[in-house]
Amino acid sequence: MKKAIILIGLGMALFNTYGQDKKSYSFSVKQAVDFAMQNQNDIKNAIIDEEIAHRKVKEILGTGLPQINSSFDVKDFLEIPTTVLPDFITGAVYGINQNAFGLTPRYPAPGGDGVPVKFGTQYQATAGLDASQLLFNSDYFLGLKGSKIFIELSTRSIQRTKIEAAAMVSKAYYMVLVGTERSKLMDANIARVKKTLDDTKALMETGFVEKLDFDRLTVTYNNLLVEQEKINRLLNVGTYLLKYQMGMDINADLALTDKLDDVKFDVGQVVQPDKFDYSKRIEFGLMETQYKLAKIDLKRQRYAYLPIAFAYGSLSGNAQRNEFDIFDTKKPWFPTALIGGTVKMPIFTGLQRHQKIQQAKLSMQKADNNMNNIKRAIDLDLASSTVTLTNASSTLDNQKKNIKLAEDVVRVTKIKYEQGVGTNLELVTAETALKEAQTNYYNALYDAIIAKIDFDKANGNLK
Repeated sequence: MKKAIILIGLGMALFNTYGQDKKSYSFSVKQAVDFAMQNQNDIKNAIIDEEIAHRKVKEILGTGLPQINSSFDVKDFLEIPTTVLPDFITGAVYGINQNAFGLTPRYPAPGGDGVPVKFGTQYQATAGLDASQLLFNSDYFLGLKGSKIFIELSTRSIQRTKIEAAAMVSKAYYMVLVGTERSKLMDANIARVKKTLDDTKALMETGFVEKLDFDRLTVTYNNLLVEQEKINRLLNVGTYLLKYQMGMDINADLALTDKLDDVKFDVGQVVQPDKFDYSKRIEFGLMETQYKLAKIDLKRQRYAYLPIAFAYGSLSGNAQRNEFDIFDTKKPWFPTALIGGTVKMPIFTGLQRHQKIQQAKLSMQKADNNMNNIKRAIDLDLASSTVTLTNASSTLDNQKKNIKLAEDVVRVTKIKYEQGVGTNLELVTAETALKEAQTNYYNALYDAIIAKIDFDKANGNLK
């Protein structure tokens, strides 16, 4: 009994902990977009890319600062290197057993080329410190200028990612809203048809209507139930998609506070393409940055004929020992120090530099063409999004009228059926037409919302 109580207590504790960890949110579409700006992984990665760009700039800057390196090397010569020297002392002629003094060489050399002698000690150590400083390099200074543009490109990439995220979150948000309203309306349809079905069943049991009438309504009722299950499953998937686009935990509770009635689909004052501010579109900004980079690259290739100059210095010490006492401070280290400078001037590079300049010019022409092309693409996007939103808004208005007409037909048909002057087939047909009108309405509503978001994006209103 005690074990059971303990297990129940642990289970309740785990349940309470889970309930506390599960977060709940209540968001408008703007709040949902703001949440995505802070939590979506694509945006986080874009921000990281910008930080990488800043670090890259600092890396390039570091190449123009003093470069200092240290080194320490220790050698143990298991066999000391041998050098063959001419025999200036004995005048020995090798290949003969004795020299002029009657001495036999200790290490006869084949062919009599000289005296083999071992130079050096068994242990040698070298410690050094090298420094260099770039004095002038056109690539370096233009690279610094280009790196700033590279940061600008990364910043614009973040803006593009945020705009894409805002569009996707907004579309997913309204998809859930549409699905929720459609589910509510389907519940109302089911309740209405269920009541009619119950009334028809009562009439059938008293003999006032045929079983065929009851069966027809049953088929309609069952179809509505199946449709309701589909709508609810799609609504769940849509909610998961919205949470995913926002970077939210998929198990968190999310309530949407905006209303579909608050969405306005008017196009407003249409901006003429020749008066549109292209800088409002991030795509144009990206192409503009690419053009700047191409311009910097052309200048870099042209300045490559200038010389490169740098200064350097070196300080080192060498120790030679027959015993391994390298770090004995009583024994000497032999110093070496130097300073110097180098100037490199390209004279002839096999016309490679000329070809690079021509390539850079062509890249600039290509960037200029891309700038013109993106302008035309933005003009097309403005025109097409305006037409799409206008058509979607018109279709939505018509579908809204159709749904009201279908509701009136159902209301009148039901009254006629209850009064015995209408047929069951007319009622079933009216219910089917109403369901179709509702489906068409919500499809048109979602299409209009998508068209509105695309229209705002085309006009550079999404941030």
